[in-house]
Amino acid sequence: MAAEIVRRSLKASNFTILRTLTSRSFSNLATSAQPESDGPSSSFTFSAGGGDPNSQRITATDDNIFIKGPKKASSSQEAESVTMPMSFMTGSIVGKRFYKKVTTREAEDGNGWSVMLDYRTLKTPSKRPLKCPTLALAKAIAAEWEYQEADGIRPFTMPLMKLACTALERVPLTRQKIIEHLMKKFPQDLVFCRAPGDNDLTSGVLERQVEKIDPLLKWVESEFGFKPAVYTSFFGGKQDDGLVSAIVSLLKKTDDCELATIDAIASAAHSLVIALGIFRGRLGIEEAIELIRLEEDLQVDRWGLVEGGHDVDIADLKVQIASAVVFLGLTRRV
Repeated sequence: MAAEIVRRSLKASNFTILRTLTSRSFSNLATSAQPESDGPSSSFTFSAGGGDPNSQRITATDDNIFIKGPKKASSSQEAESVTMPMSFMTGSIVGKRFYKKVTTREAEDGNGWSVMLDYRTLKTPSKRPLKCPTLALAKAIAAEWEYQEADGIRPFTMPLMKLACTALERVPLTRQKIIEHLMKKFPQDLVFCRAPGDNDLTSGVLERQVEKIDPLLKWVESEFGFKPAVYTSFFGGKQDDGLVSAIVSLLKKTDDCELATIDAIASAAHSLVIALGIFRGRLGIEEAIELIRLEEDLQVDRWGLVEGGHDVDIADLKVQIASAVVFLGLTRRV
């Protein structure tokens, strides 16, 4: 009797789900088939909503590509564009590749460089033209788009595009909040936390920290004029007010691309000091990764590497740090 009730319930629920999916599919098809009424030019627009593509409402449940056909022939293609959805910033697949050729050209106002997908200008999630400060960065982002496969556009393979969108969209609006967040985490910086020396399990860690991290702390002292304090607590501790003020002053002087880079590295490294070391040229990519993974690598040496765990973490960290360093270099005009 119970089995029969379960069977009937599943059958009813499956019918409901099928009906919902079918109605949504037909609704999306009908919506995408509607002609463009706002202007003569055609455009391919990513939309995260399942309703009217012109409304561009954003939800967390769908990622559809609406192809708007031209109502009539146009003599100009200047207004045609590709607008990225907000889901691009989260890493989900946003749709199949719909373009054949990726090129770059100077922005219409002469201020920066644009990426072109066929004849369409690439735009940011808020529909602003993606204007790169240098041709080198534009070509690098174009290469990321060229790399995409036909079955889907994968944002997690385009770190430079994500950083560029962050620098253009997020940093100008939230600059002060970004700096405040970085400084809020500063007392718990990775390089300020030391393993206790009176424990046999952590004595090797302390020796390695003194060997590898102390030179970086000495650089901080010479660079900013104040000696950092180290603590054996995971919660860190108070740093000299002069050091804090000096770092805040440095962050305020950065441009949007530089602050986006510092924020990205600090987030991946759990260390603003390491991010500043890279920014000022004190640390290279491999040196930074070694410092970030110092304690974990010691554990791996002792207990072994977990495949599918440690190796994936290492690869992901290398991508995050290396892409941020490359982005910083490509944004600087020679």
